[in-house]
Amino acid sequence: MVFEATLIGILCYLGALSTPWLLGVTGGWYLITRPLVSGMLVGLILGDMQTGIIIGVAVQAVYIAMVTPGGAMPADLNFVAFPAIALGVLSGKGPEVAVALAATIGIAGTVLFNAMLVLNSWWNHRADLALERDDERGVYLNSAIWPQVTNFFMRFIPTFIAVYFGAQYINAFMDSLPQIVLSVMNVLGGILPAVGIAILLKQIIKNNSMLIYFLVGFICIVFLKLNMVALVIVGSLLALIHYNYKPEPAPAGTAKPLDDEDEF
Repeated sequence: MVFEATLIGILCYLGALSTPWLLGVTGGWYLITRPLVSGMLVGLILGDMQTGIIIGVAVQAVYIAMVTPGGAMPADLNFVAFPAIALGVLSGKGPEVAVALAATIGIAGTVLFNAMLVLNSWWNHRADLALERDDERGVYLNSAIWPQVTNFFMRFIPTFIAVYFGAQYINAFMDSLPQIVLSVMNVLGGILPAVGIAILLKQIIKNNSMLIYFLVGFICIVFLKLNMVALVIVGSLLALIHYNYKPEPAPAGTAKPLDDEDEF
């Protein structure tokens, strides 16, 4: 597992929020660190792409509404996307258990992320001192090189250790857990994606009456057994109807017409 753990560790570094090499955050944080994409990559590396995608989809639903204003993260999505999904694939216990693992590892990852921010402030201080000495090389090293070295080791080493040693012990560890613990992890893993979807709906829905569209989609999947292609077509039809028949706003400066009650 040395080769596989090394590849996943490198991907974890390339997908970090402060890594600039893949078109800045565009190709890293906003592409390969999305669990749906990283699940495919991790599954490909570990030889089980189908399981990787299934786990990636489940984990993506949990974090679909997560935002990182100013780099402040409730959970480190980078550690969720790579070591957590890798351990989920290696455990062989299904996406529900993988989601529970991902939630735990993601919260723990914020500790390392905050530690990296503290170290970066120290590198920044050294860069300020180098600037006072007119040391251009010192400014470059302390502002561009050493922070990336720190970022690499704080991403690569935990991921490598988790995947390399996890491959040897995760199955035995999961099998040794009491059944009640696995049942709790399955229940929590089933609830967390619903929580992610609920948070997303809370952010994008301005009028509670719009929830009816979500409920229609739920009925189409659960009761009518439609696949995703058919559901997209139904959703497109509803969106077209909503757009074409919604009330037109009155032009600026135009008085609202009075109805009989207002005139009275």
